[in-house]
Amino acid sequence: MPDLTPGYIIFIALLLFTAVLLFYYLYFFARLVFFKPRSQSSIQQHPVSIIVCGKNEARNFAKNIPGLIFQEYAASRQILVVNDNSTDDSKYVLQELNGKYGGLSLLNLQQNAQHIPGKKYPLSMGIRQAGHEILLLTDADCVPATEHWLQKMQEPYEQQIEIVLGYGAYHKYPGFLNKVIRYETFHSALQYLSYALAGVPYMGVGRNLSYKKSLFLNNKGFSDVNHLPGGDDDLFINKVATAKNTAVVIDPAAHTLSSPKRTWKEWKNQKTRHFSTSKYYKPKHKFLLGLYSLSHFLFYFLIIACCIWYDWRAGLGILLGKSLLQQLLFANVMKKLNEPDLRKWVLIMDLWMVCYYLFFAPMLIRKEKKSWS
Repeated sequence: MPDLTPGYIIFIALLLFTAVLLFYYLYFFARLVFFKPRSQSSIQQHPVSIIVCGKNEARNFAKNIPGLIFQEYAASRQILVVNDNSTDDSKYVLQELNGKYGGLSLLNLQQNAQHIPGKKYPLSMGIRQAGHEILLLTDADCVPATEHWLQKMQEPYEQQIEIVLGYGAYHKYPGFLNKVIRYETFHSALQYLSYALAGVPYMGVGRNLSYKKSLFLNNKGFSDVNHLPGGDDDLFINKVATAKNTAVVIDPAAHTLSSPKRTWKEWKNQKTRHFSTSKYYKPKHKFLLGLYSLSHFLFYFLIIACCIWYDWRAGLGILLGKSLLQQLLFANVMKKLNEPDLRKWVLIMDLWMVCYYLFFAPMLIRKEKKSWS
């Protein structure tokens, strides 16, 4: 039996956490590599209500609503825009769009809900006003990547499917911050999409999400998270999604595109709001996500410690093997999600994620702000 020296203990710990990471890569993430949507004998088109909520989003309404109007879709559809107590020109912009193109259902809210912060009240009102069973949600600052978004996102609805998870990408701009935002978005999607394929769905993103109206009403909507400013997408899906009722769509034609934050401060504020809701996930989801993050976080520290106190050849060998497998898997999924330019950034961004965990971990215990704008 080898001596239990500090270096040997570090090496064993490195092997353990590397094995955990490889498990996530091969059991969860690899599912996206091999994922192919179920072939359909005929093209189906269900009646769909598209719902967009916005507060003081006049500019985004003018820019993005036409992308919803000009979807190629022959079946019945409703485009319901909820204008949430805006003080800008949103009301008049929407009226002008409706007069020019037609096809919009407008809901102008003029009263705030007491003790219900965030987006949940206007979205709930929109869902109750929706005329169709299948709902397709996106945000005011989002635009469909193609005119086939609606068609692609409703196709999985058959048999027991009640939820469809999509990918909400960000526009590509020069600069390191843009790559950070897009990589973090990719990494988040890598997890929630692959977990869903593994039968463990735990979240969706409101930029590109679909579910049935009856699912929302039968589960009393957001009633159990009304006190939180967030959770209108991830916490609701965390509550109602199952292995049998959830499908995913990764076709680039079904993506939405959003304008990313342009400063580090804006991005930090956005991530602070998003990150704080994960502490309300179901215990099994918190365990799976926490174990992955912990293993990811400790891996590089253990590599350094192994090289110093045990054997640098063993440390570098483990780093090389893990990195090659990760590069292969991540690059393949990036191609599928139409993020091919991020492939050469995998190692750098993987290191960056260690800083990301350090920076945002305190959000798990910090009190949330009462805002969604």
